[in-house]
Amino acid sequence: MTVKDIFKNLDGVEKILIKNGGENAIDRSFFYLSQVNGGLFEGSSIIADRDHIQMFVYELEEQTARSTEHEVHVAKSSAQMNDMIQRELRGQTKIGVNKDSLTVNMFESVRKTTGNAELVDVSRNIAEARMIKDETEIRKLREAARISSEIYDASMNHLKEGMTETELSAYMVYLMISNGASEPSFSTIVCFGSNASEPHHSPGNRKLKSGDFVLTDYGAAFERYHADTTRTSVFGRATEKQKEIYSIVFDAQKSSMNMIKQGVNGRDVNAKSYEIIDSSPYKGMLMHGVGHGIGLDVHDHPAFGGYDFDLKKDMAVTVEPGIYIPGYGGVRIEDDVLVKNDGFELLTQKPPKDLIEVS
Repeated sequence: MTVKDIFKNLDGVEKILIKNGGENAIDRSFFYLSQVNGGLFEGSSIIADRDHIQMFVYELEEQTARSTEHEVHVAKSSAQMNDMIQRELRGQTKIGVNKDSLTVNMFESVRKTTGNAELVDVSRNIAEARMIKDETEIRKLREAARISSEIYDASMNHLKEGMTETELSAYMVYLMISNGASEPSFSTIVCFGSNASEPHHSPGNRKLKSGDFVLTDYGAAFERYHADTTRTSVFGRATEKQKEIYSIVFDAQKSSMNMIKQGVNGRDVNAKSYEIIDSSPYKGMLMHGVGHGIGLDVHDHPAFGGYDFDLKKDMAVTVEPGIYIPGYGGVRIEDDVLVKNDGFELLTQKPPKDLIEVS
């Protein structure tokens, strides 16, 4: 990653201001530019030009900030922070800001700090730069995917009749942290039985019984980079219908995944899974895009759906078709891949071809 990548096609913008908010207004691009692994950096900012990056932080994060190669300015109060940023931006007529990550209050604060300068939205430029991963980012994604893949068997071996979705979710988080994850990428989704028909089900007190689908959507984060994996099994003996659904989803995922390489249109990758599922007895039971980018955000750019974009080398994306039958259950299979010139690198472990029956 180079800062110059963000400045491409930005006419007249010489400096970019990235303002990181609190827990509910985190700007991942702050961490993209700074490359710091620790710290919260609430209320901190970055000012970047084409050649270097300056960090404006509070005393709480001074030590972590100084572990980077960037110029660091330390404030003791919000007033001092605003004064330092104001001085650095004085004389600028156009300043780039990441509007996608600014709350209304934060935007008003930025407007006050930058005075009469024109604020230019650079969120698209940042997103496009972040889509292409460098070697450091790829290393982190590989490690996150490795941790996610390696805890699955232990999770399934932990299944027992009568346990709740919440219990399995907590155990999977424990396994991820124990195996080197910084944290879970998101709230671990566990669905038993008919709950597997809800793509974003929140685990609850549903108890596991024989014949239930067990759908787990989870991921490990490693140094702020995220994996995102989904597997589906059955506790006990699977029915022929359950096996059929799994087989169709597996074929859809494999077919879409095998299309992935530089230059392929993302719309076509998405359409392939829909084509296979909609030609089966389960037409209309896939209702989401079949993948998305991964990186500093779990759902990063790009997103597979009904629009055009070309896959590029070193994009990291998921492929995750599913079939969801209300009142019955569902199957989703999700893996993480890295786009290559003539194909892809599978970051997560290869999914099983046949539906796993956990006894």
